[in-house]
Amino acid sequence: MPERTATPAGRRVLAAAAGVLLSGLLLTACGGGDDGVAPPSSPAAAGSPSPSAARTATRDAAPMSESLPETIKIGKIGVSAPVSQIGLRPDGRIEEPPLSRPNLTGWYKEGVTPGEAGPAVILGHVDANKKAAVFYRLKELKPGDLIQVVRQDGSTATFAVQRLQSVDKNAFPHQKVFGEEIDYSSLRLVTCGGAFDTSTGHYKNNLITYAKLVEAA
Repeated sequence: MPERTATPAGRRVLAAAAGVLLSGLLLTACGGGDDGVAPPSSPAAAGSPSPSAARTATRDAAPMSESLPETIKIGKIGVSAPVSQIGLRPDGRIEEPPLSRPNLTGWYKEGVTPGEAGPAVILGHVDANKKAAVFYRLKELKPGDLIQVVRQDGSTATFAVQRLQSVDKNAFPHQKVFGEEIDYSSLRLVTCGGAFDTSTGHYKNNLITYAKLVEAA
């Protein structure tokens, strides 16, 4: 049997997983516990998806070509945020968006771009300096809710939420999140969650949202 040759996207998925497996905890410095954190006020785009959006969420879409992400939009929870690029620190831990910019998300640049075949990963803080940050309401998402990523080439990748997973940071599923071998386009959003440990100044869990590409436009 001939040896299987990985696609460029597939090779990036494997490389991304190999790097992050060395990284340890993700998003450790979320800035503070829930006490005293004010939620965002009256997001303009909040609410359930429209009937047409719900129909879109029942279909799968073919993977897109490579293009860098620029903006992430989640109407259900009022998110419209720029996407930066993040990699690994010298100590092997993953970089984080700066706490000084609580509405900034970070795409893990060693992996595929959102819309390509494979798992693309975007990180964001739940709070920062005792104020709600970009992914504060991520826990409110339900299966079928839509996530849009506007890309550098002018296209928009629309994903439908499949499920949410809360995991202890010490048991983070690095291979599943960053290196799962799949032939469709998936988006994983990662933030902090669970109880806040005042002794360490960090949340104990990570919240992971898994979503699948349903429309490429």
